[in-house]
Amino acid sequence: MPAGSEPVLKSIWVSSWVSAQQIPEPRNALAPDELTNATLRQVIRTSLGGSRIRLRVSNVYGTAPLTLGTIGIARATSPDSPEIDPRSSRRVTFSRQETVTIPAGAYMVSDPIDFSVEPLIHLAISIYFPSAPEQQTAHPGSRATSHIQHGNHVERKALSNATQVDHWYQIAGVDVETEGTSRALVIIGDSITDGFGVQANTDQRWTDFLIARIHNDSELKGTLAVLNVGLGGNRLLLDGLGPNGLSRFDRDVLDRPGARHVIVLIGVNDLGTLSRDETAGEGDYDGQVDQLIAAFEQMIVRSRENGIQIIGATIMPFAGSSFYPSNEMAEAARQEVNAWIRKPGVFDAIIDFDLLMRSPDDPSRLNPALDSGDHLHPSIAGYRAMAEFVPLELFKVPSM
Repeated sequence: MPAGSEPVLKSIWVSSWVSAQQIPEPRNALAPDELTNATLRQVIRTSLGGSRIRLRVSNVYGTAPLTLGTIGIARATSPDSPEIDPRSSRRVTFSRQETVTIPAGAYMVSDPIDFSVEPLIHLAISIYFPSAPEQQTAHPGSRATSHIQHGNHVERKALSNATQVDHWYQIAGVDVETEGTSRALVIIGDSITDGFGVQANTDQRWTDFLIARIHNDSELKGTLAVLNVGLGGNRLLLDGLGPNGLSRFDRDVLDRPGARHVIVLIGVNDLGTLSRDETAGEGDYDGQVDQLIAAFEQMIVRSRENGIQIIGATIMPFAGSSFYPSNEMAEAARQEVNAWIRKPGVFDAIIDFDLLMRSPDDPSRLNPALDSGDHLHPSIAGYRAMAEFVPLELFKVPSM
């Protein structure tokens, strides 16, 4: 190499924002007439910048092909506004066409869009629906406001007569084209990761606080995306509110462009749901512990096969929760699973959220200073503490 010259880094595609998806419950689904001849404008926040972008739209839970009309992407004027900066507006195409038909059970990746974006900016994705999906694919816990107005208003600066819902529909991800050293950290979990209790448009999930830390770190800034694939109510073993964690692991973690690290924080709803069964005995809890460990082992094998560093997070306390009965057998099972997670060599690294979040007076309960009040979900202070607890050094060395 000539003196003074530097290697040219190859550009790659890395996910900057993603959405874990499910069939929305009836209370979170839109009526068919709301998405017929209608524009849906949804706001997301990037975690990594790039010189070009791609949009991923989804019909993963659809039961029939879904045709989307005009699609546009632009800078949002603010997180909670239906207004866009029209100067930044770009049309989104798929195979050079401005409409796309997505088969049932599939998702589609757009053509690259000449749109330079920075980290931590809000983008508005506007989609015109000629007709409603046969079955919607959604993320109910968006903690972001979406705007709906009848007619095709994709390029309009403001949707003046829009109705609002705090859910995402049919959007699966935004990728950015960036230099080859960039990569993504995926965080899979339940409502604690999804951001239960966070007010819409405030970006105060624990993953949002972690993104801010990374953005302020001189070594990691501009090189590491944080992708939240939490689903409220999610369990590792059984379907419930959304598909079980193991069944969605490949799509939500392994298939994300640029994924090189994953944090796994899931299992509290498995233990809590079993605690509701008054007939469950020690044998049932022993069996569940074995199944949880087996599922974690599957995630570990698949991650390592794909060159992804897998980080285990201990399950946080939930005794006294308004969601689940207090149960000594459930607590013993939680302690047993956590002891396994902590074993050296099981995961590539661990984050001991149990140690951080438990009460100094009763380790089966959340610390009151970090508790939202329902004894299951952290407060905003708790989410901030979780983000501060994550050692950034984990992501400053090669993952494999």
